[in-house]
Amino acid sequence: MASSRLKHIGNLIRDLREERGFSQSEFAKKLKTSQSAVARLENGEQNLSTETLSRISLALNRDILQLSDRSLNIEIEGGRKLRGTVITHTSKNGAVGLLCASLLNSGTTVLKAMPRIEEVHRVIEVLQSIGVLVKWTDHDVEITVPKKLDFSTLNVESATKTRTIVMLLAPLLHHFKTFKLPHPGGCRLGSRDVRPHLLALEKFGVRIETRSKDYVIERKELHPAEVVLYESGDTVTENALMAAALIPGITTIKYASANYQVQEMCFFLEGLGVQIEGIGTTTLIVHGIAEINRHYTHPLSEDPIEAMFFITAAILTRSFIRINKAPIDFLELELLKLENMGFKYKILKRYKSENGRTNLIDLRTFPSRLIALPEKIEARPYPGLNIDNLPFFAVIATQARGTTLIHDWVYEGRAIHYKELDKLRAETLLADPHRIYVTGPTKLKAAEVVCPPALRPGAIILIAMLAAEGVSVLRNIYSIHRGYEGIIERLNALGAKIKILRSL
Repeated sequence: MASSRLKHIGNLIRDLREERGFSQSEFAKKLKTSQSAVARLENGEQNLSTETLSRISLALNRDILQLSDRSLNIEIEGGRKLRGTVITHTSKNGAVGLLCASLLNSGTTVLKAMPRIEEVHRVIEVLQSIGVLVKWTDHDVEITVPKKLDFSTLNVESATKTRTIVMLLAPLLHHFKTFKLPHPGGCRLGSRDVRPHLLALEKFGVRIETRSKDYVIERKELHPAEVVLYESGDTVTENALMAAALIPGITTIKYASANYQVQEMCFFLEGLGVQIEGIGTTTLIVHGIAEINRHYTHPLSEDPIEAMFFITAAILTRSFIRINKAPIDFLELELLKLENMGFKYKILKRYKSENGRTNLIDLRTFPSRLIALPEKIEARPYPGLNIDNLPFFAVIATQARGTTLIHDWVYEGRAIHYKELDKLRAETLLADPHRIYVTGPTKLKAAEVVCPPALRPGAIILIAMLAAEGVSVLRNIYSIHRGYEGIIERLNALGAKIKILRSL
């Protein structure tokens, strides 16, 4: 294996060992090896065979092969009913944003219930590479930022594998007068322009040069500003918030996103002592401060996109399941549209998240017969239908009587990935790279499919395979692991039958 790959696996093994409370010596006894061998393993200094990884998996009660193999393939026996209860995990998008925002705090930040997903691991690797101290305790992450960061040691490989890297633009302004940041990676969904970020940050007194492989950022005299966002994007709003937080004075951000991760960023910054007016609206007024030095613990909020994943899985498999901790404020429109399609569900309980701000529900799903909506289904910035939830309607439409038009206007080419549903006998017609017609209901059949290189399109193929009659194979599911923690184990706990095809 390549050394960088061994280091990645070693970090994962170390995190899992610490999560289970084992010392290196205790873990060595379980593996029947020496403590020095465990240290080499966790430092990425020891080659790993399939047999070794299997022994480590047994000792940790977690499949290291699943975590390590980016070409992971799974086999799914479809047509099985799901049953039981699933708890919505905290959100990927909220978590990675707050990992970046932790750089604003000179004290120690603890983020509670951090999802253990590939995207989070990549961001943590980037932070650690520049000198940030990151420690896992169970599912909580403790972050301590040293007085001086070393950007010359940036882990470029990890940085270029995640789009989250773009959200380091603003917090790094407060650490360096000048620095270079590589172009972001992540899901391959056509052109995802970072120009709105650059235009927003320039308003604060920042000069940014775009080069072929990176951006050169130069901080001049930072000052509060009135910022009109070029587009109402989530990450650009978060960058503007992080820039304004440590610039004394009042900054006004107009045409801001009010989406769930932006609201969570606002809650986090308020916990650090930054006053923000207009949370949940498109105009945010930030009262910036000169310094943040607090020992602060922040409970992460739950993920509406994950809740929608399980709602969709229940619809496709016509199952009775209970979904707990669903953030209702960011699912209301999705549920309204589904209700008008014939989806039956019941809200069992309403309560607050641990952060005291996010409204949660527990809901129960019922087998339902659906009809297509007469109007097109499209996404909008909050409070519209969530952009990340739109793909779920493409697979839901395969089970609705009539023809549904899905208009995915945000991403160039994401709708093309929905055509992969045809391999499972769905009936679709691609009008252009943004619009696809789906006709149903269709009895889905098993197939072998290579997972699309994007998180949500990959997720809907997985869901379709849960409903498809026969045994399907889904190959290269790394993109799904970017955003869903333990998704195979959790689906199997609900009665799905998914098997990992072990290979390195």
